[in-house]
Amino acid sequence: MADPKALFDLTGKTACVTGASSGLGRQAALDLAAAGAQVVVVARRQDALQFLTAEIGDTAAYVTADVAARDQLGNLCDRIAAPFGSPDILVHAAGVNTRQAADDVTPEGWDQTLALNLSAPFFLSQAFVPAMKTKGWGRIVTYASLQSSRAFPGGIAYGATKGGITQLTRAMAEAWSPFGITANAIGPGFFPTELTQAVFQDDDRAARNAEQTCIGRNGRLDDMTGPLLFLCSDASSFVTGQVLMVDGGFTAK
Repeated sequence: MADPKALFDLTGKTACVTGASSGLGRQAALDLAAAGAQVVVVARRQDALQFLTAEIGDTAAYVTADVAARDQLGNLCDRIAAPFGSPDILVHAAGVNTRQAADDVTPEGWDQTLALNLSAPFFLSQAFVPAMKTKGWGRIVTYASLQSSRAFPGGIAYGATKGGITQLTRAMAEAWSPFGITANAIGPGFFPTELTQAVFQDDDRAARNAEQTCIGRNGRLDDMTGPLLFLCSDASSFVTGQVLMVDGGFTAK
């Protein structure tokens, strides 16, 4: 019989978290490190990454990079693997929402959103999958959204990528889970992050969103800890190709 505590223990594992300079990515890095993993954090803001790695300690390292720059992918992967070896766990938290209305979407905004939100998680995963296959173990976690299944104003490009994430999750599971690699997504409700800053600055709007949930409040960053560790550990060894909505029941109403 498995030890329930050991199922969530990430000692000996290496994790890479993109978008780790703030919000859900930063929280993910802290949670994975607390569970025993060595963590490489990736984002564009060096000062924020330095502060985060100092907070975690010697089991953390940072890489300053734009994960959407596909022509730099090989170099990026080498830099991610340098501190602790090729990662066993990939958490793709980097994302952007241009909030352009459908009539105002620009080619630049569209391409930027797809490159960061959808293309980067796939190609970075593809690059590290061979090492995961060799080990017979890997965890890939992406971030879906309420907009994976619902349309919000000003979210056509963002929603398209988050709808794509749900299918990408299933397709990666189909391709790689026979080799011990699971691919799942977390679908956050409304959490206080940089992407949702405009929402939380509007007290009335934030209150309406809270009322839409079954629980009656918006998310707190530590509400992500349990779901994330579940999907990144042996606790979820028979779970793959799934989207776990962590939204307080927003999508249930």
